[in-house]
Amino acid sequence: MKTKFLAFIFIVAAYITTSSCKEDDVNAPIKTHEESDDEIDQYIQTNFTDKYGVAVRYTYVDRYVDPDKRVTPPKRELVEPMLDFLTDFWIEPFEAVDNGKVFFAKHVPAEMVFIGSTIYNSDGTVTLGTADAGARITLTEVNDIDVENINWIFRQLGTIYHEFAHIVHQRYNLPPNFQQISPQGYTSAGSWYNLTEDEALARGFVSPYATSSFNEDFAETVAHLLFYPEFYERYIDDEVCTTTDCLARNEGRALIRKKYNSILAHYKQYTGVDLLKVREIVQAKLPL
Repeated sequence: MKTKFLAFIFIVAAYITTSSCKEDDVNAPIKTHEESDDEIDQYIQTNFTDKYGVAVRYTYVDRYVDPDKRVTPPKRELVEPMLDFLTDFWIEPFEAVDNGKVFFAKHVPAEMVFIGSTIYNSDGTVTLGTADAGARITLTEVNDIDVENINWIFRQLGTIYHEFAHIVHQRYNLPPNFQQISPQGYTSAGSWYNLTEDEALARGFVSPYATSSFNEDFAETVAHLLFYPEFYERYIDDEVCTTTDCLARNEGRALIRKKYNSILAHYKQYTGVDLLKVREIVQAKLPL
């Protein structure tokens, strides 16, 4: 099992290194409750709109994507499986813990947007998802759904947990002193993707993208804590070593430990949710 996890870290890390998230401020979309005879719409109405007040957009509408981007809408037959996946790995783990139902109902965005393909950017990165002022979360790669493919699962979970974490800091700010933990490690605008995973770790970050801003650092750390099986081995526990590079990684882990502890306390104080219990549920569901 250990070997399997180690193989995945390089695959996932390589993908995340070329990914990006967009977080915009927008007015909250109006929650619509349009009646429809369509089976998918009825499924969404019953399981998401009526239950959580969430509208799910799966047909292409250009206002959901930047005009200079080309994307593919999700296939109709994959919409319900994608919603079931989110229910299994996102909704149920949060609702299963103390205060989780209250937290989820209060913080779930009013709108979910599905994109079938990835969103490619001019700088060579791809956008895996977006969070718009806590009102909308957009997920990509729906047409690649494969609940037995751990790489697809990690990308989706890394995205949904990341974007959901943005809603927490948007409402409650970052943990106290979070910005002072590794202030020298953040990258200049647009250069985060030039870092390797080990270089980011040595700076005190769980991924190169986490170095792009304080907010992304927070969201990335939350996401990795929840979805990544070897989170502790990779980011928290020190290596036994003497080389300069290894010692630098351990120095980075000391910084991540501070972020980890501050995030756990922040969630507990402001949301009443124990992220470690959520992680335990998520990890038990992974097909490893």
